[in-house]
Amino acid sequence: MSAPKIIVQLVVTGAQILGKAFYEAGKQAVKNAKQAPPGAITSDVAGVRNATSTSWTDKLTREHRMTLDEAHLILNTKKEEELERVLRNYEHLFKMNSPASPSSSSEPTPTPRPTAGKQPVLPSHSHYLQSKVVRARERIEAELKIAQEDAASPATHEAPGSAPPPPSEGGTGPGSKPS
Repeated sequence: MSAPKIIVQLVVTGAQILGKAFYEAGKQAVKNAKQAPPGAITSDVAGVRNATSTSWTDKLTREHRMTLDEAHLILNTKKEEELERVLRNYEHLFKMNSPASPSSSSEPTPTPRPTAGKQPVLPSHSHYLQSKVVRARERIEAELKIAQEDAASPATHEAPGSAPPPPSEGGTGPGSKPS
């Protein structure tokens, strides 16, 4: 056999082996994708997926697609902190991830000069982070609102968006209209 024929035969054999390997790897990837382990996080957040009960906390978690713990982590607050602290952290994080607003003066902003060994810090923003910050604030506010309503009324709380209780016949109950 001549050298070119041997080279061609080696290339063809190598391509066949490589093709079979890719095919088998693809089959294994499909098999792995179909058999997700029970604790694996899928496209849904684990806390939201586990919020399956009818409690108002789980309903808020499903509605806002964020757990209360996650909301506090995003805003760097603790559960026992007051709403003012939560709002202060929200304002700070929202502004830090906002696009730079145009300057009110007519002068262009100077470009930062690089210093010895340091790169200039360019302002940046993230719409994704802003949306997470807003959703975290909304989740905490919804939880506080429900907790305040529960504290104000001794009856168990209905789910958000559910129908109000029917007016009582005596006209003095919580569902009755003042005259």
